Parts: sequence; structure tokens; C-alpha cells
Amino acid sequence: MTWMQSVIIAIVEGVTEFLPISSTAHIKFVKAIMQMDPNEPFSNMFDIVIQFAAILAVIVLYLKRFTNFKDISFYIKLVIAVIPALVFGALLKKHIDHILGDIAIIAWVTLTGGVVLLFVDSWFKKPVVHREEDITYQQALKVGLFQVLSILFPGLSRSASTIIGGLATRLDRKVAAEFSFFLAVPTMAAATVKELYDTYKHSPEVFHSSNTNMLLVGCLISFIVSVIAVKSFITYVQKHSFRAFGVYRIIAGIAVLSLIYAGVIKHGVSAENKTEKVSVIAAPVGIAHCN
Repeated sequence: MTWMQSVIIAIVEGVTEFLPISSTAHIKFVKAIMQMDPNEPFSNMFDIVIQFAAILAVIVLYLKRFTNFKDISFYIKLVIAVIPALVFGALLKKHIDHILGDIAIIAWVTLTGGVVLLFVDSWFKKPVVHREEDITYQQALKVGLFQVLSILFPGLSRSASTIIGGLATRLDRKVAAEFSFFLAVPTMAAATVKELYDTYKHSPEVFHSSNTNMLLVGCLISFIVSVIAVKSFITYVQKHSFRAFGVYRIIAGIAVLSLIYAGVIKHGVSAENKTEKVSVIAAPVGIAHCN
């Protein structure tokens, strides 16, 4: 991985992590276009660690919510919501390996998810929950079950699946988006720790000073871009529907499929890469590789 590649990937991660367009799909697409080695241990570790740097943006922006220890129900809701992902992530490792090994499948999922986003606002009208504090444990569980869709269909986007789950349980767009952000924090925290451990165990040579500096700069870029993306996204969804994201996903999916079938980028990547973030999912940590 070069410095230029690391900067590009960090920016892509920061922009896409919280939008319902799949950061995993975009990083896969960008890596394929840049013809990066899908089996490079440091590159794969870089992907997931900068994801957690993006997640830190949520903690900083919602620091009061995360440090309000008097409201224990907030943490209980997150635990309840993350359990389905932990269970299904462990059970579906081979399925996830297969899909993540084929960029064409991810592109089709990106396109199909875009079609869904075109209509999701008209499907779920008249929300009744306008504050995160009013989300019930049952609603949190339902959102967690929707999150499983991003395991079944990598490239769908964890953000998209959980936001749709929130809308389906009568949360308004802002609350659905914010709960999706909150739910990402415990998942990515565990995923980062597990990925760092696995990489150090199997490829300790990647932890030299040059790589460490690249990782730190990538994290900083991902964090800064994510802060901007989160604030912008929340402002946007309070006034607009998700239709624009649907249109974008359809265009992106068609563009990548065109590049694949034109032979510009390879159809698939190695499905045998044991250091891919999917190993983190099945370890089990959740759906770190299905955002």
C-alpha cells in the first residue's frame, strides 16, 4: 500500500461509513480500480482500523449520550441490537467469504439496495418515535435483526439496513440514523481489537514504523472526514428523503458492473484471504465488513 492509496481509502471510508451506500463496497471498488493486492495483511488491517477511527467521530459528536451513565437503558439497547449480528456473523462465515470474494456480487447488491432506497420513505410513513430515549427494547432488537441483512448481503450497507430497520419500527429519519451510528460503535470497537490481534499474531512484520505512521495518518483523515459526513448527513435527512442515495447507488452499481464486464477491473478478489475483515465477523465480532 502506498501513501497515496492510504489517503484515498481513508477519505472514501470517512465519507461512506455512515451514509447508506456501503463503505465496504466502495473500498472494494476503489481497491480493485487501483489494482491493489487483496491479500496484503497491512492493507486489510488498515481498512478496519480506519473504520473504527470513523466510528470515533460518533463518540465525539455524541459524547454526552455515550457518557450519560445514569441512563443504563441506552447501553442495554445497544447490546440487544448487536446480538443478532454477532450470532449470524459467526454462523455465516462461508457465505460472507464467498460474496466478499466477488466484486460483481457486491456491485449487484449495491444496485439493488439503491432501488430499495428509492421507495423506502413511501413504505414507512408517520413515525411515532422522535427521540432516541423513547426507543423500546423491542424496537432495538428489530433494528438489530435488520442489521443481519447486511451480513446476508454484503454491500447492502450496515447503515442502510439499520436505518431501514429504524424506519420500519416507526422511528423518524433522524432518530433512525443516529441509532444506526450508535450501534456501529460496539461492533467496530471489538472488530478493531480482534483485527489488530490477528494481524500481529500472523503478520507481525507489518507493525514497522512506516506502516504505523501511515495507519495513524489514515485514522486522522478518516476521523475528520467522518465528523463532517455525520453532521452533514443528519442535517440532510431531517429535510430530505433517502431517494438521492438510492439514485447514487444505482449509478455506482451500474458503473462498477460496466467496468467489470468490460474487463477494466477484475471480476473477483481472493475469497481465501484470512486476514480480511470478514474473519473479524466470524470471530465473532459482528458485521465490521458489511458496512
